[in-house]
Amino acid sequence: MDDTAKAVAGKRAYNDLQEHIAALDKAGLLTTIDAPINKDTEMHPLVRWQFRGGIPEPERKAFLFTNVTDSKRRKYDIPVLVGGLAANPEIYRIGMGVNSLAEIGPKWDHGLGNPIEPAVVTKAPCQEIVLQGAEIQGEGKGLDALPIPISTPGFDVAPYFTAATWITKDPDDGIQNMGVYRGNLKAPDRVAVMMLMSLSAGGYYHWKKYQARGQKMPVAIILGCPPVVEYTGPQKVKMGVDELWVAGGLAGGPINVVKAKTVDLLVPAEAQIVIEGLIDPEYLEPEGPFGESHGYVALEEYNMVMDVTAITRRKQPIISSIISQVTPSESSVIKRVAYEPMFLSHLRDTLSIKGVKKVALHEPLTNLRRVVMVQFERGVAKTEVWRALYGVSSFMPAVGKYCIAIDEDIDPDNGDSVFWAMSYRANPALDIQILKHRARGHGPVLQGVESDSTLLIDATLKADMPPVALPKKKYMEHAKVLWEKLGLPPLKPESPWYGYSLGDWTEEWDLAAERAAEGEYLRNGERSAQWRRKLENPQVPIRDVLGGDIFGDKL
Repeated sequence: MDDTAKAVAGKRAYNDLQEHIAALDKAGLLTTIDAPINKDTEMHPLVRWQFRGGIPEPERKAFLFTNVTDSKRRKYDIPVLVGGLAANPEIYRIGMGVNSLAEIGPKWDHGLGNPIEPAVVTKAPCQEIVLQGAEIQGEGKGLDALPIPISTPGFDVAPYFTAATWITKDPDDGIQNMGVYRGNLKAPDRVAVMMLMSLSAGGYYHWKKYQARGQKMPVAIILGCPPVVEYTGPQKVKMGVDELWVAGGLAGGPINVVKAKTVDLLVPAEAQIVIEGLIDPEYLEPEGPFGESHGYVALEEYNMVMDVTAITRRKQPIISSIISQVTPSESSVIKRVAYEPMFLSHLRDTLSIKGVKKVALHEPLTNLRRVVMVQFERGVAKTEVWRALYGVSSFMPAVGKYCIAIDEDIDPDNGDSVFWAMSYRANPALDIQILKHRARGHGPVLQGVESDSTLLIDATLKADMPPVALPKKKYMEHAKVLWEKLGLPPLKPESPWYGYSLGDWTEEWDLAAERAAEGEYLRNGERSAQWRRKLENPQVPIRDVLGGDIFGDKL
């Protein structure tokens, strides 16, 4: 840690990026690569394999590249961290400073409900070096001197800021906003940015106000925030709330900020690098193509342009880059771990809906926003199920194209399990609603489609059903022990992995099954022989013929 960082470290309740990296290393969640790695062709593809190569989520790690090169054979003296914010939920947990994943939701509730005003300092690590004018102009200088990776080699047209937080300020009330937007490097002192209109990006609304005034918009790009600050960027904080205040609430103490050198903005004092500049209120420039988080390449379109006025940095910074594009990815983990408890709190606490167990945002390929599962306790009133489906679909404009209610025995993270519930517990004529006039959200534009729609599905049990057709739990557990004794490949149980009752089952059938398991199936044959009947057709349920008699007989 450098001297300036040490000077303010004792005054804060959160880790900066270097301290976070040290914590990951101690936890065995950091892979350091000292071999030369090309940021333009190798870096992101290498880390991408742990998301597309069948590696279980808990085994994903952060990668720290200490020997970064590019396709022009240039070498950089700044390391690059990829996956260090949320390659898996455990990494996110460490960044949030909590002891368990279960504490993340309550911590977000507390941070959002108890924001803390930042503490303004006059000396900051992020301003140990200040570059302006000719120092940031020309090839090899300014932005071109930073080892920013190409995220999607073969499709992206330039290096992109992916883990950058962009700070802007409302010209009317002076409240700052911080959001995560993609940044297309154009020149050593120029970068294009996409601030999505349909997702209510605060930076976009600020820009519209500056546009109306005919003024350039001050902006600061923050590379390498303290993690607790970084996590607030993609969080959907309501308009008019400064994310730096929310970050303070998360940390349990104020975030140190310092006034930027060339624009009237406050920036995180412990940032690694700060890029200051102005966004033109009139002229837009083609930006992209770029592999986006919705899993498709965003094609070239006109977006805002920022002219860089200064770059400030630490003496020994580290740049963080996020793995995005096709999910699962680092960016989707950041959202999922924060969004799911927030949705659950909305249903339980704001809407007072009874019986909700969990809200799960489907991550693989769909990037959380399109498919949402709401898990319920058994026997919840139908009105509560539908209130929850409507509540989920309307909470965020981009989340909830398909909203599915399921029972607590259905694993929301297993698509096969959800399809199973939809197949046998939902009647399309009775259990589906379609809502029109939904915003298109973040994704490729379907030709001729002005707005999207929402499909709500109640795939919960409406009445008792027969048991799940798998051996009972005790038999499966015994077989698992036997499996392991035989030295067979490691098992990864998937729900459901044993049979259980769904209500339509009797003690008599339980006893008959136990007799069969004990080798006494002939006694069950004696039982059924006593109940022979003359009937016109087969496949008649026994209770339709014998009524309650079957439940009282015990052979």
